[in-house]
Amino acid sequence: MDYKALNLIGSSSPHIRTRDGAGHIMGEVLIALVLPLAFGVYNFGPRALAAAAVSVAGCCAFELLCRLLLHKNNTLGDLSAAVTGLLIAMVSPVTTPYWILLTGDFFAIVVVKQLFGGVGKNFLNPALAARAFMLSWAGEMTTWVGPRTSVPLLGVIDAETFPTPMSYLHGNDLSGLMKVTDLPKMFVGLVGGSMGEVSAMLLLLGGLFLLWRKVITWYIPVSYIGTVAALTFLFPRGNDPLQWMLCNLLGGGLMLGAIFMATDYVTSPVSHLGQAIFGVGCGLITVFIRYFGSYNEGVCYAILIMNLTVWLIDKNIKPRRFGVTRERRPSRRSGRAKKEAVRK
Repeated sequence: MDYKALNLIGSSSPHIRTRDGAGHIMGEVLIALVLPLAFGVYNFGPRALAAAAVSVAGCCAFELLCRLLLHKNNTLGDLSAAVTGLLIAMVSPVTTPYWILLTGDFFAIVVVKQLFGGVGKNFLNPALAARAFMLSWAGEMTTWVGPRTSVPLLGVIDAETFPTPMSYLHGNDLSGLMKVTDLPKMFVGLVGGSMGEVSAMLLLLGGLFLLWRKVITWYIPVSYIGTVAALTFLFPRGNDPLQWMLCNLLGGGLMLGAIFMATDYVTSPVSHLGQAIFGVGCGLITVFIRYFGSYNEGVCYAILIMNLTVWLIDKNIKPRRFGVTRERRPSRRSGRAKKEAVRK
């Protein structure tokens, strides 16, 4: 047979056998975030849409400029910068000044992402790292407005500061929280908070869409949310266990973090067991910070801390290689014996 006539292409691994590249996956994530963003606009006015547009534009501009300065190819087509920009806006109060959003965009894209090699090489979630950095301006990043409050697009924002559900829970004041809202309103999102975190209902719908499209798996969200649910139910801090647990699940950024942040491909483990351990760790740290920290929310720092352990999880929990049975799998003891023999 004349193999030259077959027009075969020789290339090194990995061999791509699907059309679902980074751009396709990030596009699915953007679709899943449309409804939570739309509810943020409904809840807080057009300022929410303007903040999202500014943040997305800032991330895309910084990525394009950085790639040009580094003489690298343009990567805007993978849409990862757009997803980062949208998430930064969604984890911020709607009253956040535009210049703080752009500062966070710069930190996420240039410092966390591009300086480490670009997409696929960052070891922290860029959006959460940016939010942690933006908390340097604590006053602006912790100013919340109530639900159905229209915030002006420009100028000085003169709105009444509204306590979030997490501020009540941090003070163990469940009865006070129930006086200003209830569980159905918290589930829908008619509460104060970051513009894209408030509606647990729409975030769960977005998560189901990503599961249906096989963009994410259930291991991290279920283990993360399940761990928070178990701990808050078992240790309700003197409150009704079921009500306390549900308020902790629906309040704050747990749903957004568990579904859209912790499941980031680059900063989460590759094996299913590793992903479950990662989710449990995120849940433990989240509850510890909420219970014992001075800050009333722990999702951001919990995921960032667990991002730093991904290398350790992947190193010690490796999936079984294809064709290697348990009997043929080399043990650690045999490996040490071989090393000793080589030394001798």
